[in-house]
Amino acid sequence: MGNSGGSLTTRSTGELHQLMRAAGFTGIDDTQALAEGWQVTDFADAGRRSLASLVERTGTPAIMLSFLDSDVGLVEALTPDGNSWEGLLNREKAKSYEIPLEHFPIESAVACALAWSAAAGLMPDEEAIRQTLTGSALFAEELSSALLVALGLPGAT
Repeated sequence: MGNSGGSLTTRSTGELHQLMRAAGFTGIDDTQALAEGWQVTDFADAGRRSLASLVERTGTPAIMLSFLDSDVGLVEALTPDGNSWEGLLNREKAKSYEIPLEHFPIESAVACALAWSAAAGLMPDEEAIRQTLTGSALFAEELSSALLVALGLPGAT
């Protein structure tokens, strides 16, 4: 199963690449500024606790998307107070990777995504979140962009 890296979206006032390296992210690439301090940074790989470590270091919410050959996106999000959720993008293609879909219940992910967004001070769109978690696209990255918009991230397109 190939891996085509991922992207991390967070708010950071510090040197984000330095903080990401310290948290165990590797192959850190370009950072795109959104709005209101939010940033999206691409990376090649992350350790098992990299997201939690980064949220601890920055004290801000973060969402991490890891891609499998651009076919499937695994979503992990966390706030400093421990509000977390996981989701799956491109569920139909996930079956071919033998990813157990029952480990990613849609309604639970939607509810947790709404709570994460609220904790992050964002204005999410519940129906749009549900559509990204149930929809399909040629590339999972397309769904990840739609998810960031649905979560209410300012400046996301």
